[in-house]
Order: sequence, then structure tokens, then C-alpha cells
Amino acid sequence: MPTAHELLRVYETGPVTVLGFGGEEILDQIDLGECRTEILELLEQHSCRVLGFDLTGVRYVPSGFLGLLASFRRLGIEVHLYNPSDDVREVLQVTKLDSIFELHELQL
Repeated sequence: MPTAHELLRVYETGPVTVLGFGGEEILDQIDLGECRTEILELLEQHSCRVLGFDLTGVRYVPSGFLGLLASFRRLGIEVHLYNPSDDVREVLQVTKLDSIFELHELQL
């Protein structure tokens, strides 16, 4: 069952855990430390190896959030990004992060 945090929404838990942002356009109000702590707890509780982020509606992601995503990769977690906007895709391409994250266009 989905749970809501201030901005982060949990859509699915388990070996594949999917998180989203409830259609927020700009992710500049995220407390990255708190977000990281909550996500790490979910990963541990559910023995998660694949972490998906539903970016539907998101137009801007701060650099700190991209760093957070990369930090999960360093922990051996596979990161998938669903429905990134053209703007987000462009940032991922410029930063070469599109080569370490799996990008998907689909309805969740």
C-alpha cells in the first residue's frame, strides 16, 4: 500500500521498490538527508536490489538529488527512472548519468 512522506511516496516495496513524488514538478523541497535515511531503511527492510523512481510530472531535479541516486548505485542497488521528462533526460545525458541508470517510458 502506498505511504506518503512529506514529498516522497512509496508505491511498491520488496526486491523491487518503487518511489515517486506525487506529480511534483520541481524537487527542490526534498531534505536529502532525511530522504536518504528513509530510502535506506526501505532497502534494508525489504531486501531491495532494484530501486525505481517514478518521475512522472517532474521537470527539475536538483544536483544533490542526482548525487543521491548515484550513491545508491555505489551501494550495489540498480536504479531505474520511469517517465523522466525531456528536461530531466537532457540533464541525465549532459551529466552522463543516463549510462548508469535504466530509463523507462511507461505507466506505473
